[in-house]
This record gives sequence, C-alpha cells and structure tokens, in this order.
Amino acid sequence: MINRTLIRLKVVQMLYSYLLTRSEFRLMPPPEKQSRDNRVAYALYLDLILLVLELSGYNVKNERTNPLSGINYNPRLSSTKMAKSLATDSDIRDVIVKGSSSIAIFDGVLASLYQKITSSTVFADYLKIKSPEIKDDVDLWTVIIKSIIAKDGEVLAAARTLPDFTQVGFDRAVSMAAETLANYSDTKTTLLNARRSLDASLAKSYELYHALLLLMVELTRTQADRLEAAKDKFVPSAEDLNPNLRFVNNKFIKAVQESAQIEAYTKQTPISWEQDIYMLRDLLDEILSSQIYKRYMEAPVEPSFEDDCELWRQLFRNVIVPSDALAEALESKSVYWNDDLDIMSTFVIKTIKQWIAAGSPAPGLLPMYKDDEDARFGSKLFTDAVANRELYRSYVDRFIDSTQWDPERLAFMDIVIMSVIISELINFPLIPVPVTLNEYIDIANRYSTPKSGQFINGVMYNVIKYLKEEGLIQK
Repeated sequence: MINRTLIRLKVVQMLYSYLLTRSEFRLMPPPEKQSRDNRVAYALYLDLILLVLELSGYNVKNERTNPLSGINYNPRLSSTKMAKSLATDSDIRDVIVKGSSSIAIFDGVLASLYQKITSSTVFADYLKIKSPEIKDDVDLWTVIIKSIIAKDGEVLAAARTLPDFTQVGFDRAVSMAAETLANYSDTKTTLLNARRSLDASLAKSYELYHALLLLMVELTRTQADRLEAAKDKFVPSAEDLNPNLRFVNNKFIKAVQESAQIEAYTKQTPISWEQDIYMLRDLLDEILSSQIYKRYMEAPVEPSFEDDCELWRQLFRNVIVPSDALAEALESKSVYWNDDLDIMSTFVIKTIKQWIAAGSPAPGLLPMYKDDEDARFGSKLFTDAVANRELYRSYVDRFIDSTQWDPERLAFMDIVIMSVIISELINFPLIPVPVTLNEYIDIANRYSTPKSGQFINGVMYNVIKYLKEEGLIQK
C-alpha cells in the first residue's frame, strides 16, 4: 500500500524535476537595442500573437468591434486549448488592456485571412484529430503563421502601413511568434509529463511491493534447483540424495505462489527476477548462512503456517532488505525503487504479519491506496504546488532574514519542499500541522543539505503563524 509518506516524497521529487526542466511561457521582452528592424519586429510580434487570438474569436481590442464579429466561426478553430490558455495569460491580457499593439492595421484583411485558414490543408488535417492537445494546437498555428499569414499578400500590405516597416522586421516577428508558441507547448507538455511521471512512479512503488513478495518465491525456487542439482553430483553425499526440504516446502511461499491477487497483477504488470542470477545467488548464500535459517531448519517440530511466515518475516527484515546485492539489483531495474525500498518493505512485513495473525493468507494483499482520498492526494498536492509556486515562494521570502540568507542562493530543494509544505497546510485541513512539518523535515534531511531540516523548520514556523493570522490555514 502506498502511504502519504511515500506520496509526499514523490511529489517533492517530481516538482523539483519539473521546475528545473520546464520551459516557462512568457511574451518576449522588448529588444534592448532599439534598431529599426527590432522595433518593427517587436510591434509585429505582438500583433501576430493577438492575431491568433482574434482569428480564434477573442476580442483583443476593447474599444472597437471585432472585425470578425459577424462571421460564423468554425467551432474547432474557436475552441482550441491553446487559444483559451493564451486568452487568460496575464502577460497577454496586459498587452490587451494597455492597448500596446497595432493589431488594428489588420482589420481589413481578417475576414479573407480567416477563410484561407479554414479552407487550408493544414486545418483539414487538424480536424482529423479527435481530441487535440496543446501541442496539436501549437503545431496548427505555427504552420498557419509561417505558411499562410506570413506569405499572404494582403497581410504583408497591411503590415507595410506600420511606421518604419522593414521586411527583416516582419520575418523576425514571424520567427518570434512561432518560438513563443512552441515554448508554451513545451511548458504544458512538460507539466503533463511530470504529472504522468508522478503517477508512474507511484505505480512502480506498488509494483515493488509485489516484486519483493515474488523475490522470496524466486529465492526458494533457486534453492530447490540447487538441491536438485546436488543429486546429480559425480559422488553425491547422503545429504545430497536426501536433502532437508523444509525450506523449499515453506507454506508461506506456497501461499504467495498461489495468490490469485498476485497472479492477476502480474498478468497486467509482468515481474521477473530470473535474469538477476548473481543477486539471487548472493542473497541466497546470505540467507543459508544466517542464524535465522539455521534455527528454522534445526527446529525439532514440523513448522506451522505461522512459523513459515515468521521465518520469511525475519529473513526479509534482517537479511534481504539490508542486502547490498538487492540494492544494486533494484537500481538497475527502476530509478524509483531504491528510494521506495524502506517504505514498501514495511508493507511487505505488514502483509506477512496479517497472514500470521489470520493463520492463513485470507487477508490477501494490501491495496495500492488506503482510500480514494489517498489516491487523489499526490495529484492534488502536485497540481496546487505548481499553480501557486510564485505565491508560496513569496510567503517563504517574507520570512527569510536577508542579512543571514540570500533568497536567490537558497538550496532549490529547500524552496521546493517549503512550497509543498504550504500547499499541504492550506489544502488539507484535516492533516495536523506537526504531521506535515515533520514529514517534510525528514525529506529535507535526507535529500537536501545537512542543515536544511533545521532551516526549513525555522522559516516555516513564521510562515505558519502568518498563514494562520491571514485565515489561510484552518487547523
């Protein structure tokens, strides 16, 4: 079962990765060098971005009637996700409100341009996409800008009415507009990929839970193969010919092998340790040389189901989990698994304990999440931390002593962790403040700098006090 401790760690890891790799969308700044070409390029660049919105049915000039107000918009062109997102972007809204573009110069060509776009091959191809994403919208508009708008004689004639017009400036504006839209696509795609990676990493954690149970089965099978091979020695001993089969006939292992839940899971998510020959050999050697194994094999009475479970509980906790051989194997199988081992191993042990208490495998396996709320916890936490990252950063900066700490030189992981803390404090009122704080301080101590836990605790004390005073935390 994936608990909130592991979910918090995954959210911090994915948020850290996302914030480092995202390509932030924003309008390009005005050129520092105010040459004629640069001035024209920037003016037309703003016009082209707003032209995309206007051709999508948005009014980008408040004091005038949209030249296309009487036209029947194609619903697919006027409902693209990209246009909707651009229309609500704060930078673009600022350009519209301030009236800092010369979009009106294209009023006379909009209707003709719209007809050319909606009758184009690129738009016809776009209509074939059943559920277009942001990237599809960007691809559409990039082609429209470069191949239709930029090459339209009426558009070029309208652009020439701009004071100081230059062809170099016009061509540069086209490239700038296409690049801006591409960056916006990258941001949305990166965010979508980060959310998918979060889900994938949590799914891999649950896979590890099953893999660890099956590892005990594979170790038992490896020992059975050894015992069988010993019978074929050139001069087998009496022990080789009549081995003690107590270990390989372990009733707990048989129950795992016959688990319908594991069988159903592995049909969807195949798991195999068969290629990890050296790990299995080394780990089995550690088990066979352990006192736990020797006491079990030398016990005077036949072990019960509970005894067989207890053997593997002890072996798993004291031999398997601490093994360097296992750590190396996990690292080669998944980038997530070494970080997950400590937590997922506790749930393997919990499963064994439940079977011991029941006297049978009747309780079955643990579910992936305790409940629907836990299943939504990670996604909600990650999405909110991304959406409000600048606001949450402002809360942190408010309480950093600039005489001791340069806010721009703080460990980035510390900033990420504090942002997630604030998100959890605000959005999950039923989780006690000390629980949230202690969980993330543990993450900071493990994944950031040696002093991060103490630093985060000090800053968050003041942040929490402020958020309570502002009514943003209801605990």
